[in-house]
Amino acid sequence: MNASTAHPLKPLSSLLDDDHFHDECGVVGIFEHPEASNLAYLGLYALQHRGQEAAGVVSTDGQEFYNHRGMGRVADVFSAKDIKRLKGNRAIGHVRYSTTGDSVLRNTQPLVINYRHGALSLAHNGNLVNARELREELERAGSIFHTDMDTEVILHLAARVDGKDAGERLAAALSQAKGAYSIVALTETRLIGVRDPLGFRPLVLGRLVESGGYVLASETCALDLIGAEFVRDIEAGEMVIISEKGIESRRPFAPVGRRMCVFEYIYFARPDSNLDGINVYNARKRIGHELAKLYPKDADIVVPVPDSGVAAAMGYAEATGIPFELGLIRNHYVGRTFIQPAQSVRDFGVKVKLNAMPSVLKGKRVVLVDDSIVRGTTSAKIVNLVRDAGAREVHFLVSSPPTTGPCHYGINTPDRSHLIAAQHSEEQIRKLINADSLGYLTMDALYRAMGSRETGYCDACFSGDYPIFKEIGAEERQLRLIKEG
Repeated sequence: MNASTAHPLKPLSSLLDDDHFHDECGVVGIFEHPEASNLAYLGLYALQHRGQEAAGVVSTDGQEFYNHRGMGRVADVFSAKDIKRLKGNRAIGHVRYSTTGDSVLRNTQPLVINYRHGALSLAHNGNLVNARELREELERAGSIFHTDMDTEVILHLAARVDGKDAGERLAAALSQAKGAYSIVALTETRLIGVRDPLGFRPLVLGRLVESGGYVLASETCALDLIGAEFVRDIEAGEMVIISEKGIESRRPFAPVGRRMCVFEYIYFARPDSNLDGINVYNARKRIGHELAKLYPKDADIVVPVPDSGVAAAMGYAEATGIPFELGLIRNHYVGRTFIQPAQSVRDFGVKVKLNAMPSVLKGKRVVLVDDSIVRGTTSAKIVNLVRDAGAREVHFLVSSPPTTGPCHYGINTPDRSHLIAAQHSEEQIRKLINADSLGYLTMDALYRAMGSRETGYCDACFSGDYPIFKEIGAEERQLRLIKEG
């Protein structure tokens, strides 16, 4: 085919040159409801923002396990026929963005195994920092892996240990693991939820009013969609076992102090969710108030980079009295692939996702609010979009501190060599993104917005204070897998 007439389908991510952090995963579990699989599906729909690469549901009627998994978003993976096939009144589900293991069908979750104690299915949000070492030990002992995910390591460990029930065996397996995990697991008779001792990733418990059943989910927005009542957060280091006898809470790990990921509040979680008692939308607005104290500007309008910059921009506008305007409109219907134009279009990738409105921006001094700057390439393109639409000045405010280190606990981030704040001063970054001024949230301001630093957060990507050591360079060594075409 003539190159000048070719319109190849390209992965959208490569077109967008997306240099934001990527979401990690979301999990949901349903116990005792005649439409358990349907509710799990709906729960995943609410958690879609936490992972768009793959989705799956495993259900049981107490005798058999049924599963359906696929690549893509929830609406693409499941049909009504698929949901009908997932029998039983108990189910767990998972949406995935790969942080360990390739993005291929065999790495979709939930995983399910048959072992000497029956069946066990598991869905995991997080990342184990010692998965490679554990896997090598298991392989030397004869284990054969079917995926390259750290999640399968947990199942192999659980299959090898003794315990009076699945909860004890899962706790014994996890006591060998280091890192982040919020897990839902399903046996023939029990739904189990467990959060790692530091509580990096969220997990909440809800109650289904009509059936009297229970729900576990990564965020409360999943409870809202299926009409479940919020009961409480699963605490750091806690395991809950839900059975026909009710709910049992266990503390199988030594207490070490909570270190919830603070970036969940800045970017990852949905604004309508409550995490460990704090509403995400309100936290982001308070961050905007703090930005206003740090960087009062003589400007005409405040414009968010949608969607995650919206609440902080609203907070900034509220505190300063500068009008809030939607000068950038996001296309929410962008698919996974896109046909490239034959001729080059300046900043095409960003324009697929965002469009600037001259009627709002022309001649204005603009305060532009975004949640983070990772590599800086997208930020520069967005500033150019706003300038091309006629803005007279662009003042770029970031609702997080400078990102200077990668996350080892379940967020897909570049290494330090690709993080602009790890390689350049703020003045250099300002020039690189072509802004008239640049201001980051400070760590003190972040924790004033959160209420207290003493509550216990992980801010390693900003501070370099990693709660759990990870061998330097280990993230570069991908676990082995026969590549799928």
